[in-house]
Amino acid sequence: MTLSPPGTATIRPPVADLVADVAAAYVSELQNGYLADRSIAVAALAQLRRGAGKLPEDVPELWGMAGTERLYSDQHLSEREALRAELALFAAITLYALHQQSKPTPMHRAGAELGAAVRQLMPNGGLDEPIRRRFVRLGTATTPAVLTERLREVVILLRNASIWLDYGILARQLYQAQDPDGLRQVRQRWGRSFHSYRPAGSRPDADAAAIPDKDT
Repeated sequence: MTLSPPGTATIRPPVADLVADVAAAYVSELQNGYLADRSIAVAALAQLRRGAGKLPEDVPELWGMAGTERLYSDQHLSEREALRAELALFAAITLYALHQQSKPTPMHRAGAELGAAVRQLMPNGGLDEPIRRRFVRLGTATTPAVLTERLREVVILLRNASIWLDYGILARQLYQAQDPDGLRQVRQRWGRSFHSYRPAGSRPDADAAAIPDKDT
């Protein structure tokens, strides 16, 4: 532990970063165990999948399984911060459990943004209108319950197509999205990663005109 010099205040990292770090570390542990066919990890993911798309209070049988205690190992959270952090972490962990189901390769990978992942569901150079509409519905969610439910639908599509996602980034965004201004920023991030994604080998401007930016 690094001690601050006398008379200086300890700078606490943003809670959103804490949530992202805890989610990424815990998902990595679960993923490594699952891919190594360790019975504890396989059983844990099977249980956690039941919480995908739900709120923590709706599945009390999963309390203590989503890594929530890790949020409090190094810092104190206010009541408001704690509620938001626990919800974001729970949603990310359970959605990952659903995403990894029956997959022999990692579905959590660093740097994989949600918008870009959704864009990969579409044919190269074009748009799939039903998928686009599902993505738009995700962007119009205004409550945690609706957002997590719609994320569950998208994660199932990603799983079926073996497209991975960064669950540390998603956990951070789920924390931020519980604040109105944060939700606006998350929507912008999702839209930007969707619009800017280009399949390997495509020209940078190949479909720029086909996808108008409607983030604002």
